[in-house]
Amino acid sequence: MSQPASGPMKAERTALPPHSPLPEYYGEDEARNRYVVDLFDRTAKHYNTIEKLFGNGGLLYRWASLRRAGMRSGMKVLDVATGTAAVARGAARIVGPEGLVVGVDPSSGMLAEAGKVFHGPRLRGVGQALPLRRDAFDFVTMGIALRHVSDLVAAFREYRRVLKPGGRLWILEGHVPRSGLGQRFTRLVWARLVPRMTLLATRSQEAKLLMDYYWDTIDKAARPEAIVAALEEAGLREVRFQKVIPGLCEYRARKPA
Repeated sequence: MSQPASGPMKAERTALPPHSPLPEYYGEDEARNRYVVDLFDRTAKHYNTIEKLFGNGGLLYRWASLRRAGMRSGMKVLDVATGTAAVARGAARIVGPEGLVVGVDPSSGMLAEAGKVFHGPRLRGVGQALPLRRDAFDFVTMGIALRHVSDLVAAFREYRRVLKPGGRLWILEGHVPRSGLGQRFTRLVWARLVPRMTLLATRSQEAKLLMDYYWDTIDKAARPEAIVAALEEAGLREVRFQKVIPGLCEYRARKPA
């Protein structure tokens, strides 16, 4: 006689990657995280040189955008995928000595570079499994790195977990514009000019590879509507996004109070 069922099986949620697979870089999709961390470790010393190609204009924009998003003096901020601390530096200016900015990144090479310009706590970790306690931060930020997490919803649930009730989330991310003209212009800049300029400035084929990979992740990235839906699925509220310039979007959300 068969045993009674113990209850309905809970269906396992399918991961929502930030972009479609790129097997020409890392083969099987399971190897993607290891490939990305290794690539950033090898090219970390060139990253600030690449930023300088754009006049470091992104640093000023990030600072101004964080202020508009509600970041204030005395807040506790977590900067996920902090890289060379482009966002963390702006956040530190805003929160001042009364506040705290913590940087998290899976690449030890990028954390070492960040330490040259940013003197707050730095931890190794990934967005979808943060090594931090819940309800700890007033703000979570992520600047142009969302394409490197393995699961959008899992990462957003982690951001919600570490935010205090009522805390805010700010994300800056690149996309390919919808218009034909915007697509052609973005492809010209990011697929052709930026990798070539990077090679000239750094004399590093690996730095050029990083920017080639950067473009391909943008080209295959999830659309803004899918990212908004993932933020809502993760339990965040007041979710909205706006286009900063063609090809660049800013996302904001809050943890329910």
